[in-house]
Amino acid sequence: MKIKTPKTQNTKGQRGFTIIETTIASLVMMVGALAVSSLFVFSTQNNVGGSERALAMAVAQQQLEQIRSVSYEDATLTAETRNLTVRSGGRDYAVQRVVAGETNADGSAKQLKRITITVTPSGTGANWTRTPVVLVSFRSTLTAGSFAVSE
Repeated sequence: MKIKTPKTQNTKGQRGFTIIETTIASLVMMVGALAVSSLFVFSTQNNVGGSERALAMAVAQQQLEQIRSVSYEDATLTAETRNLTVRSGGRDYAVQRVVAGETNADGSAKQLKRITITVTPSGTGANWTRTPVVLVSFRSTLTAGSFAVSE
């Protein structure tokens, strides 16, 4: 008995990829990979900037809470501008505390103070990561008086 071996198929219509086709396909895939890698770099920088601003907001809130904890007559609430540097989370922040007295329309003093806290992250990085965080609050005395706030 004779065993039949399969005939080799006709390979006339079947060809593999040429080196040019392979090179072009590799080039297209590399361009796509570079686009994706630049997206990762951008997102990493964006996350770092977000964490910088979150830490700056925490520093600003801490400064505002310190001012809120003192009485209205305390020297901390004297109308002035105070600049200081605060270290938090291993980073330095430039803090500007502005306490200003409010006045009525007729020029008389209100028993109300406007407190503005501006915190700017110090250090290197993109300019938008160092934009300041600004908190504004008002503080009044417990005595009776005109406290209406007008911008």
